[in-house]
Amino acid sequence: MAEQADTEPKQSLVRTLAESLWFPVFFFCGFLVCYLLAFHQPTPHHVKVAVADPAAATKIESALGKASPGAFDVVSAPTADAARQSVLDRDATAGFSADPAHPTLYVAKADGYMLESILTQTFTPIAAQGGGTLATVELAPTASGDPMGTGMFYLVLVWNIPSYIVVMMLLRAVTMTRRAKLWTLVGWAAFLSVAGYLGGLAMHVIPNDPQIIPLAFLLSLGISLTSFGLVPLAKQFFPGVAMGLFVLLSMPSSGGAVPVQLVPGFFRALHPFMPMGNLIEAARGVFYFHGVGVLRPVLVLCAWVLVGVLLIAGHALWQRRRSDEAVEAVAEPPVEDPALEMPRPTALPAHSRHFGRLEPMVRGTVRTVDGEPVRRAVVTITDGRGQQLVRTIAGDDGAYAVTGLTEQFVDVVVSAPGLLSAVRRIPVREGVTRREDFALEDRRQPVAAGAGA
Repeated sequence: MAEQADTEPKQSLVRTLAESLWFPVFFFCGFLVCYLLAFHQPTPHHVKVAVADPAAATKIESALGKASPGAFDVVSAPTADAARQSVLDRDATAGFSADPAHPTLYVAKADGYMLESILTQTFTPIAAQGGGTLATVELAPTASGDPMGTGMFYLVLVWNIPSYIVVMMLLRAVTMTRRAKLWTLVGWAAFLSVAGYLGGLAMHVIPNDPQIIPLAFLLSLGISLTSFGLVPLAKQFFPGVAMGLFVLLSMPSSGGAVPVQLVPGFFRALHPFMPMGNLIEAARGVFYFHGVGVLRPVLVLCAWVLVGVLLIAGHALWQRRRSDEAVEAVAEPPVEDPALEMPRPTALPAHSRHFGRLEPMVRGTVRTVDGEPVRRAVVTITDGRGQQLVRTIAGDDGAYAVTGLTEQFVDVVVSAPGLLSAVRRIPVREGVTRREDFALEDRRQPVAAGAGA
């Protein structure tokens, strides 16, 4: 028996540590793989360069292919003006005129200062081999407050990360209805998009073009709705799933801090699909390329909004069908964010004037079958696995109240000395106060006349 007693605390300690440490371990591995791997050694991959004169393009392609295999994709352009225009049309990252007298490199700082620097370093010796000095022409200079071309990245973070955090905070608002939370997300997205734009404008990080506001709104709303829709699917692992999607994978693949052409292939493959990278691409098109290349990223952002709507609507329909069919469901474990304090099941004073700002989610009275209040009856609420969520004592008038429950099915167990206990399974819904009254029978049932005769 002593050995069994020693084993159980050890198992409990291991489980507690696993439940407590999985999130920091997840982040450790995520930052190690997604950030250190992606950013530690930026290397060009398939950077498209338009070179004027087909003969010069063939020669340069051969030279670059030997020096840096896979780093550059050289395409020919008929003239220097055509090479220049291909950059403005976003068909190529750079253009190069191999005229020996005036070798010229056409670049766009808006695509990233790091990428521009690598292109200049690469084509300076090529120009020198022809006997000329390379001239660099900047076709899309960034705003005055963004000399390194990374300001866009940090501005998009302002719209990206709070859009996830607001969902975590709303999970604490257990008395708000789903509809109220969704309208809050819409309002939050509108606020973020306008406030972020004004902040970026005040710091001269972006040009004065309000067309970015509806694009930022799409990003924020898409992330918020998708995060909200993931909660019932990911359950207690929701923080890892959402932050993995919108932080660990989105940031390295966005092309904001490090141009997407300089990160490993996995993140380059994610770039066309992740919301953060698509907003950056759309913003560059709006601010620096006269709207070129904006349509596809806008459609992707709309798709993220649609995904969120479908997840939320699908869960709502599933809940309604489950309620209509009266299916006895297994309770869902509460969603917990290790970084944020989540709502806890809480007993409330039995009288409504004492509730303050906490609204009860389950309340009622405990009486005998004769209608007498059962003073100090014990009310225990458990989840579907029998784990106690909250325990309270009814008042002198038999009244009780609790709040802070997550949306699930719970069992309400009521007991009192000398009376038969009662158990009732009920659904808990966000924003709904459910009243459950109990009438307990006496344990000593009267013996019918003539019994045993």
